[in-house]
Amino acid sequence: MTRTSRGGLLFISGQTPVAADGTVPADAAGQTRVVLDRIQALLAEHGAGWEAVLKVTYFLRNIGDLVAVREVLIEVLPEPRPAASLVEVSGLIDPRFLVEIEAVAELGP
Repeated sequence: MTRTSRGGLLFISGQTPVAADGTVPADAAGQTRVVLDRIQALLAEHGAGWEAVLKVTYFLRNIGDLVAVREVLIEVLPEPRPAASLVEVSGLIDPRFLVEIEAVAELGP
């Protein structure tokens, strides 16, 4: 399941960098763009946008990719940006994946 809604909150499980055409970008910046697009689409399904996001958790296979990931985040996410946690992991479900992101959003009435 990619999302569940409870008590006005939308919980978006970790989104992976598989594009609509089934490809996976080779770099962390490209993967971050794909993941954020997927999250944005899930938010839109619930009539919400980035302004509704309260918290995100970033999982990176290599903390050295943080600069590239942050550049994309600054470009895509509006101010004020949501609270965030960053976790460096030894691996993700597919060895091609460098980035995974999960989010919690507050849905309107």
